[in-house]
Amino acid sequence: MKLPYLDVSSVSKSFGPQKALDRVSFCAARGEFLSILGPSGCGKTTALRVIAGLERQDSGRVFINRKEVSRAPVSKRNVGIVFQSYALFPNLTAGENIAYGLKGKMSGTEVQEKVASLMALVGLADLDHKYPAQLSGGQQQRIALARAMALSPDLLLLDEPLSALDAKVRVRLRSEIRDLQQRLGVTTIMVTHDQEEALTMADRILVMNQGRVVQEGDPAKIYERPATPFVASFIGAMNFMDKARKLNRGVYDFYGQTFEVAHENGAGSLVRGDRATLAIRPEDVVIEPPEKSGTNRFSGRVETMEYRGSVFRVGLNLALSGTPMPLLTADVPTPKIRRLALACDRPVTVSFPSDRLLVYHPDARTGPGTPKDITGQRVHD
Repeated sequence: MKLPYLDVSSVSKSFGPQKALDRVSFCAARGEFLSILGPSGCGKTTALRVIAGLERQDSGRVFINRKEVSRAPVSKRNVGIVFQSYALFPNLTAGENIAYGLKGKMSGTEVQEKVASLMALVGLADLDHKYPAQLSGGQQQRIALARAMALSPDLLLLDEPLSALDAKVRVRLRSEIRDLQQRLGVTTIMVTHDQEEALTMADRILVMNQGRVVQEGDPAKIYERPATPFVASFIGAMNFMDKARKLNRGVYDFYGQTFEVAHENGAGSLVRGDRATLAIRPEDVVIEPPEKSGTNRFSGRVETMEYRGSVFRVGLNLALSGTPMPLLTADVPTPKIRRLALACDRPVTVSFPSDRLLVYHPDARTGPGTPKDITGQRVHD
């Protein structure tokens, strides 16, 4: 088995009575882009600071390139850090900011060449004479990135690097940072609470909640097969259908109707008669003409329509067995809305693809740290 480049082993950290990290373990391969994702207060920034040596863990060990650095100071870990606030020296030019950590480590000529190379690398070759106040937020963040790379670090640590920027700049810098990281081949750990950043930039995502790692995997696995209701509702929107009941393997009853499920994910321990929670993402709910019938297809009615540009978020009333329920949501492409001439109060068939339905143990929906559903919908009795 290939040894990891970064190895965080059973790390715990408390601040007074508050446990920020609770026996956290994870690894990163050489050249991998790992994103630590989670809500505010989940411990993700503390984990990054422990890796950097800015915080001393209470227990556990940290290895970088097979060398233990658990008690080593920041200066001995060879990490580059980019903070949310840029942390540039306002009285130094962009070039001087990048050169700051190089002084005394190479000749003046070498420093100039290094600065010029890094400025070109981040696409700001002609702005080395500018002061931070004369640069845009996106340019300042690129200078901060160049400064972090100046000493060729073993690890690049990014702490919410894009959160202070406006939406368009964030989108552009995502691809620029990812492209730069791939070209340099530097192992990178990025902390973020922005699910879209993590999904679009990372090779692998580590989801944290309440000081613990709750799931890790590539972006597709995290999004399409969330291990817990917390992960399911934190990353993207999710409809939860509570108080279903298991009838057989892959078959569930919900309000007197039978749902077939291709993958029972984390609810494999449920037996016949047990309560369960079914879940499906709004984009996986299919709206069809009212005459359609078949497996996992039910009559419904359009109650609300919210225009979102390329899609409409549609609120649906299934009224299974004649029982009124809170609305289920579906994200329907705008061209399909036009093609079906969908409008409020229109009858439709609502289809749930069996391979897109998820099943969770009912207790997982009420566990500590489970957020409110992002869709705002919870279908239950």
